[in-house]
Amino acid sequence: MAIPFDVLAEPSRRQILDLLLERPRLVGELTERLGLTQPGTSKHLRVLREAGLVRVRRDAQRRWYELCPEPLAEVDAWLAPYRRLWTGRLDALERHLDTMPELPEATGAPGPLGTRDAPPDPPDGEAP
Repeated sequence: MAIPFDVLAEPSRRQILDLLLERPRLVGELTERLGLTQPGTSKHLRVLREAGLVRVRRDAQRRWYELCPEPLAEVDAWLAPYRRLWTGRLDALERHLDTMPELPEATGAPGPLGTRDAPPDPPDGEAP
């Protein structure tokens, strides 16, 4: 059985898992959503199946692929210390930002989405 980290290194396989997280899907639907060839999608599904990350359910002529979340627990356990590290750093950033003074509103500083305050209207009779 492949190690999930090796399997998850491939972006198309992560996309497949994202799609299967929503609901089981047929290989044709996965192929269409990924923009891959059917043989390419099948190859990725085989690797995911061998790693225990997906299972196939036959329904007459169709094959439904479903997510098997249990092996992802290994990945989650490995990420836990890193998650704590990032949480601590994000908390420190938030504390730092809370200590910064607020910018005055009409300074011409960038506003929402990079906009700037509009310049004042010119006095009557003057050209802009």
